[in-house]
Amino acid sequence: MMRSLPIVSALLGCALQTLAQSDTPTFKAEAKSALVWDADFPGSGHSFIVWDPLTGHEIHKLSSAGIEVSSRVGYERVSPSEAGELLNYTTTIANNTDSEITVQYGGASADGRAALPLWLARTSKDAKKGDRKNIWELGRMRCFKNGFASSENFFSANAPLRIFTVHAQTALTISSVSKDPRPYSIRCSLDGCHVTGTVRYYITVNKKDYVFVWSGRSVIYCGE
Repeated sequence: MMRSLPIVSALLGCALQTLAQSDTPTFKAEAKSALVWDADFPGSGHSFIVWDPLTGHEIHKLSSAGIEVSSRVGYERVSPSEAGELLNYTTTIANNTDSEITVQYGGASADGRAALPLWLARTSKDAKKGDRKNIWELGRMRCFKNGFASSENFFSANAPLRIFTVHAQTALTISSVSKDPRPYSIRCSLDGCHVTGTVRYYITVNKKDYVFVWSGRSVIYCGE
């Protein structure tokens, strides 16, 4: 069931003023209107699931007043030599209204722990030497290389307040990435491996938060 209620942005551990992963997050405390995807009531008319016809993977959708927001969440290993997982959030905003709408980064969390956005860039060559170690190049992440995530538009920690505009009767896909803040977030069995717990992610469209809740088993492995 779609829920429309005031929420506090800090519930998802949003750190919009964070410019680097090592900074202390600053949480917002202002109430906003929100639409929350509800796993108990998909197909309610505003909150629903569709299935990708090519991959069979889940796509979560929220719809309100001519705006439809679709969410996919994937994961991959940080690197073959480093423990940890990267969470990739890919969101498509379809504007079926006659006016422009704005889209801003909201926040993400894993089991209630803030998952701060990474500093993303197509290349780090033009960055200051001291900044390069904090930059994650899109071409080095498999979820971007294999097309799961959009490399055209993305939210990044070095520009947390960036605003995207979606023109009337068009759609835009935006990606963001965070490192899973939990020390042990993958469980493996004979059936394969999957993310544990619950991942939450939201974006703000025209000052309304669109909140997506993903069970770990539904998070897609896009590291191939």
